[in-house]
Amino acid sequence: MAQRAAPRRHRYEESIDMIERLILEKGLGPGDLLPSRAELAAQAGVSLITVRRALEELERAGRVRSHQGIGTFVARPRLVSEPGRAGGLLGTLAEEHGALEITTRILGVTRGRPSATVAHVLQLGPDDEVWLVRRLRIIDGQPMIVEQAIVPAALAPDLGARTAELADSLYRLLARGYGLDDDYEEQFLEVVVPSGEERRLLALGRGEQVVRLRGVSFDARRRPFDCFQQVYPASEVVFSISGQTARHVFRGSDLRDWSVAPLDEPAGEGRQP
Repeated sequence: MAQRAAPRRHRYEESIDMIERLILEKGLGPGDLLPSRAELAAQAGVSLITVRRALEELERAGRVRSHQGIGTFVARPRLVSEPGRAGGLLGTLAEEHGALEITTRILGVTRGRPSATVAHVLQLGPDDEVWLVRRLRIIDGQPMIVEQAIVPAALAPDLGARTAELADSLYRLLARGYGLDDDYEEQFLEVVVPSGEERRLLALGRGEQVVRLRGVSFDARRRPFDCFQQVYPASEVVFSISGQTARHVFRGSDLRDWSVAPLDEPAGEGRQP
């Protein structure tokens, strides 16, 4: 019986193989510039349309990054985050990354009154105040995460005066300074279009999306003490999630409005305008 012939490969798939070989043979690493599309097309003996398709597939796979008007670069390996692990940022990054250089830029520390949604999730009264902490996390020199945390002021009264300590782990500060130990979390992930500020802070190109992770941290007494949000470039991160018993302390509808109205009075050093 005659064997069935293997399906013929598309030209763009052959171009992908050629580009992968080129990266390997030339020893190109993250951040290195690839030849132009015209040069790649000439090397592969295909059209510019075929090369564009090949590069689009490689970008979707996280192997390259294209910057309009500049060129296409070898991408760094995608960051693997394990959001189900409680604790600070370092605790949620997969151990396979090894040593990562993480620096923090404080975007603002504001004292104010939470939206009705945040007050509901944090079990606060209408006149209770909160701290809004906003930070940009830079990993190996690349802006990677825009973070915000909303913490009840009654649980951390002088948080606004401890801005210098916020460059380190917020969870260590909350545990060490106020006895707020992260026992478990509930989280929601969604892929959305970034705000203008998020696009600027993360240096995103036109059309790029972000993953927005919103959640609540609880201590061992089931007391919510932090409404947090983390925004990642969608093309840069892979999330590893393990199953666990859902507690459902808050619902997806509770994600509507996570905002804080600043008070008129100064809230301490580093307060957001």
